[in-house]
Amino acid sequence: MGFPVAYPELLLPKLLLHTLSFLGFIRKLISILFSFLGLQEFLEPDIAWPETPTTLVPSPPSVSALLIREILPVIKFSDLVDPPDSCAVCLYEFENQDDIRRLTNCRHIFHRSCLDRWMGYDQQTCPLCRTPFIPEEMQETFNERLWEACGIPDLFDAEYSQISDLQIIT
Repeated sequence: MGFPVAYPELLLPKLLLHTLSFLGFIRKLISILFSFLGLQEFLEPDIAWPETPTTLVPSPPSVSALLIREILPVIKFSDLVDPPDSCAVCLYEFENQDDIRRLTNCRHIFHRSCLDRWMGYDQQTCPLCRTPFIPEEMQETFNERLWEACGIPDLFDAEYSQISDLQIIT
């Protein structure tokens, strides 16, 4: 049996290929024209893959992320009663030996590493419902601990004592 010769559906791929190559030619022509006029920054840059893969150095977590990690408990998944099937961040199913964090406000459950990575981007709300990690009744204590951890009170106290010493001398 063979392919019928007179059907127009067989010409469509050839027509499509010619159209795409014509559009590629126009793109190249516009690129050359823009570079000739000195307007290269208005064009999208072509993706240049590096010869050697670069490794990203992770930035240290912020002080607030460290304090939130300290406040939120880490428990084993096997210790939960009526747990969800999977983590909403990575979408992997929980296993019995997994370390998880249960948020105190909304009670959502995530893998410890997933939530720690989320907090590493200075996020302070639940990835699922955007409820703050720190409950209202703990917010003042959290702010005080954050203030102390930043070292600002020591700096402020030192400057204040220097100013008061100057006023006493004059």
